Amino acid sequence: MSSTSQKLRNFVSEPMGEKRVTELAGIGPVLGGKLEEKGFDKAYVVLGQFLLLKKDKEMFMDWIKEQCGANKKQGGDCYNCLKEWCDAFL
Repeated sequence: MSSTSQKLRNFVSEPMGEKRVTELAGIGPVLGGKLEEKGFDKAYVVLGQFLLLKKDKEMFMDWIKEQCGANKKQGGDCYNCLKEWCDAFL
């Protein structure tokens, strides 16, 4: 597995609170804007969808691609970010 990004380490290092969706690894301003337009403005809203999909990587990757056009790397980074946060805090 590749080394984790600074963005992922920062996200996983503390409770989620009111973090914006763009603080998720793999989600920059463009994808974040598309998610915000669909009501996914906070990281915890994306986490809720992640949990509804039962932390299933394939289903989450399909969902994030459909919602904002995330490519495989971006979707994977976001998935790993949420999974590691869940492992640390749930």
